[in-house]
Amino acid sequence: MKKLAVLSAGMLLVVSALADNLEGVDKMICAAGQVQICIENDMCYAANAAELDVPDFVIIDLGKKVISTTKASEKQRSTPFKHVERTEGLVYLQGVEGRRAFSFLIDEATGRMTVSVARDGVAVSVFGACAGGEGGGRPRPSRFLATLRRSLLAT
Repeated sequence: MKKLAVLSAGMLLVVSALADNLEGVDKMICAAGQVQICIENDMCYAANAAELDVPDFVIIDLGKKVISTTKASEKQRSTPFKHVERTEGLVYLQGVEGRRAFSFLIDEATGRMTVSVARDGVAVSVFGACAGGEGGGRPRPSRFLATLRRSLLAT
């Protein structure tokens, strides 16, 4: 279990450090780096992704308007979103599911991601990074992918 935790933390650091330029990319993989939960009439608390059931990685497909977990994820989940907009180098996507509203803001130039999820009395903020592919989501050879492969094979 400790080895898995170290591997997950290492992968998050790799994704954060090597986020891709996402200009024109319609399919991307994103990872949570920092997570915080705020409770109405209380305080905000730092948390790790697993405590709040936030997947380590998600695939965002802007063309299909769906966010899904990777095949390697413990829980296979998929969530559609209604709104996607690209404006001034930013990607905005928003949706509603299970009495929760969510909003993603992704900087195309840096791959940096900010996510907000809200439900009655609770808000979760996630900061992370995304990497993508060209031509309908085919992965492009990149330093990110090479480093991620090395990290996975080293354990």
